[in-house]
Amino acid sequence: MPATTIHFVRHGKVYNPDHLLYERLPGFHLSDRGMRMAQAAGRYLASNPQTNTISAVYSSPLERTRETAGAILDALNAVRADRGETPLELVTDERVIEAANEFRGKRIGHGEGALWKNGNWKLVRNLWTPSWGESYRHIAERMGAFAQEKVGEHPGEQIVVVSHESPIWSYRHLLETGHPEHWMFMRHTALASVTSITYDCATRNVMSITYVDPAADVE
Repeated sequence: MPATTIHFVRHGKVYNPDHLLYERLPGFHLSDRGMRMAQAAGRYLASNPQTNTISAVYSSPLERTRETAGAILDALNAVRADRGETPLELVTDERVIEAANEFRGKRIGHGEGALWKNGNWKLVRNLWTPSWGESYRHIAERMGAFAQEKVGEHPGEQIVVVSHESPIWSYRHLLETGHPEHWMFMRHTALASVTSITYDCATRNVMSITYVDPAADVE
C-alpha cells in the first residue's frame, strides 16, 4: 500500500537580541547560527536516500520558516540538479503558521515591555490550553487538515513542511495521545529538528512517527 511521509521541520534559531516574544510578528529572521541549523537540516534530508526524493517543500509564511525552507531547498535542488530534475520551489501555507498569542511583542525578563508587567500575567490561567492565545486543539486541527490534504495530493511521496514548535508538537501530541493539550516546557521539538510522519494513503491513518535533531551540534 503506498504511503506518504511528511517531514515537519522546525525553523532554525532566530536573531532576537531584545528577547521579544515575536510569535507572528514580521521582521524576525534567522541568526547566523540559525542559518547553519537550517543548512544542517537540509544536508540531512539531501544526503539520505530515503529523503532526497522529496517532491515538494511547504512552509509557514513567516520569515524564519521561509529562510529555513530556502536552505533546505538549496540542498535538495543540488541533488535534483545532479539527477537532471526540475528544481523545487517553495509554497507557503497559512495553516502551518505559528500559534496566535496575546503576548506577541512582549519582552522576556524585566524592564519596559516585560511580559509580567501591566497585568499580562493574568492571562496565564491555564498552561495546558493555553489561556493566552490559540488553543492547542485548534492548532493541531489546522495542522492535521494541511497534512490530510497533502497526503491526498502527494500519494506515495515525501514532502517537507517548515513550521514552528507549538504547531508541530501540538499535532504530534494529538496523534500520539488523542489530545493536543500538553505541558509546553516538555516539547520534544528542537530548533531545525525533523519530525517525520508517515501516512497510509488509502486510509490516511498514521503508520509511524520518527524524530531526528540534525542541528544538535551546530554552534
